[in-house]
Amino acid sequence: MKLNLHNANLKITAGAASQFPVDALPQIAFAGRSNVGKSSLVNSLLQRKSLARVSATPGKTITINFYDIDRKLYLVDLPGYGYAKRTASEQRKWSMLTDGYFTKNQNIDKLCLVVQLVDSRIGPTKDDIDMLWFLRDTETPHIIVATKCDKLNRTERNKFDEIIKSCEAAEDAAAVIMYSSKSGEGRDELWSAIIGAAETV
Repeated sequence: MKLNLHNANLKITAGAASQFPVDALPQIAFAGRSNVGKSSLVNSLLQRKSLARVSATPGKTITINFYDIDRKLYLVDLPGYGYAKRTASEQRKWSMLTDGYFTKNQNIDKLCLVVQLVDSRIGPTKDDIDMLWFLRDTETPHIIVATKCDKLNRTERNKFDEIIKSCEAAEDAAAVIMYSSKSGEGRDELWSAIIGAAETV
């Protein structure tokens, strides 16, 4: 699959399951805690500065953004989880919208990969681990992207990989891609995983 990344746009900003796209393009979803760098990663992948807005206030944006990539696939930016300062009503909205993506998405069979973002400097939080186990339990194909890896030395990188394996069954742990939106490290490897998954649909 060849993609013209110049032909990429924000197609839908969905605040409810009824607003999800109805066409049958493959979907690659990005999950992670608030402020993990999802928007920066999407911009880095597409080599755009501001296609995906980077919020100054983490946790306040509760929508699912569908980016149409050359009419061949969607990159789906799920709202960040784990933001402690959300109000109870904001938390309910986040839960309903995110759960709705996995349970009320009429094209859920087109979800071919979830890219689970984890801040490499912090390591997986309880919320990250809960999401990883949800993906495993539902047999949803997924990989882990360790963001902001340019801030780690080699020893810290190896330690991160060991922590991930300890969170999952070591023999069945998800692949880990070290990624830096600043340097571009991991970009080609992540695109390879995305395209490979999309071609299975």
